[in-house]
Amino acid sequence: MNGSLAANEVLLAGLRTVPEVDVAVCVPYPYLAQLQRRPSGFELGAQDVSEFAEGAYTGEVSAAMLLDFGCRYVIVGHSERRARFGDDDLTVARKALSALSAGLVPIVCVGETLDERDAGEVFGVITRQLAAVGEVLGTAWLGRLVLAYEPVWAIGTGRSATAAQAGEVHAAIRSWLVEQGVDAGTVRILYGGSVKPDNAAELFSMPNVDGGLIGGASLVADDFMAICRAAGV
Repeated sequence: MNGSLAANEVLLAGLRTVPEVDVAVCVPYPYLAQLQRRPSGFELGAQDVSEFAEGAYTGEVSAAMLLDFGCRYVIVGHSERRARFGDDDLTVARKALSALSAGLVPIVCVGETLDERDAGEVFGVITRQLAAVGEVLGTAWLGRLVLAYEPVWAIGTGRSATAAQAGEVHAAIRSWLVEQGVDAGTVRILYGGSVKPDNAAELFSMPNVDGGLIGGASLVADDFMAICRAAGV
């Protein structure tokens, strides 16, 4: 929940297309119209979507509304939505279904808390989160997702998973997709958790890390563009 019309203009002025790198900017709902004037080469996305298509759900924003503004992507299941706004595994799965049904690509976030990591529950937690999505979507639509691993303990804390830690979890997610009968090579798995210009290249060098879901660093155009360039190396 950052930004203003003036601050967004500064960020927009600093965006530059990076060859062979796919980039999307996922902004708060009120700024979708402003970002329709983004530079070419940048897709547009939102930070959440309703699980409902339309009707008496005051304050909700539907997938069809996002499409009206030219969105291609929408984030669902971000750790902050799960922890602070009650989005449980089934709600996240239904939001992903709502997005896919309308023609959006959901970026489905999964990840463990520090307590869960310390307890050795990382893969159990992530498998549970993925399984809920798989049960609601089925195999055919699982292959149309973008997945994002975001260790909750590395969100906004300045801490980041090591490249080896990220790579291990990404490999496990890829293996889970294979077990579901999905062509896992076509599914992008992003890492999100204090990605910065100085650690992006190492994180993106891991075999199963296909890119990043960038938080705080995306608010500084130079930092964001440095991370985008790292993804293209």
